[in-house]
Amino acid sequence: MTRTAVIVPAAGRGERLGPGVPKALRLLGGVPMLVHAVRALTAARSVGLVVIAAPEDGVAAVSALLAEHGLVDAGAGRAPTMVVAGGDTRQDSVARALVALPADIDVVLVHDAARPLVPTSLVDAVVAAVRAGADAVVPGLPVADTVKSVGRGDLVTATLDRSILRAIQTPQGFRRSVITSAHAASDPDAPATDDAGLVEALGGTVLVVPGDEEAFKVTRPLELVLAEAVLARRRASGVVG
Repeated sequence: MTRTAVIVPAAGRGERLGPGVPKALRLLGGVPMLVHAVRALTAARSVGLVVIAAPEDGVAAVSALLAEHGLVDAGAGRAPTMVVAGGDTRQDSVARALVALPADIDVVLVHDAARPLVPTSLVDAVVAAVRAGADAVVPGLPVADTVKSVGRGDLVTATLDRSILRAIQTPQGFRRSVITSAHAASDPDAPATDDAGLVEALGGTVLVVPGDEEAFKVTRPLELVLAEAVLARRRASGVVG
């Protein structure tokens, strides 16, 4: 029997949200963003385990936080969680979590803790695409804005065709052997901005599936305001968040 695991790198500080606690622990509706993200991931039908890569000095604190919110052991339709020590970079954290995965995991997802409102339907769709045969899968949304490349002196060098562009979200999904090989071959001096980029660097193929507008990333104060509004709407409609 094989299972799917989700890795959540949560060892970064997220300075763009301003000084203070790490981004993953910023409150959203009175609850840390990390808790919202883990709650959604553990509730996805396709997920068997969620692994959080916490700051090295914060493993006990993150474990206690998850326990406080009932997100440690399996039960009530939820997958169990475990916490490991992350690294200095996101890439390091994912690599460390990969090493900690049980042997029966064959599909691995990587999800940003800063995407706290990811729908479980999106998680399940990514897993389904990997299990249907894809080596790597990323959710993406069409780009609404005009996008230009800019060169020396801030002069525009080209206007890109936005019809072939996608804004990529998480969770990103992989066959375990693919993501393990991609991280093993990665150059620490030239880190990719996402795990799919490491697969691309190896010449692997990456499939894009439709993303979800509510899986947006909270990196700036305005996005935190938007997340509060989405959460308030969910709660008003009876969806617990």
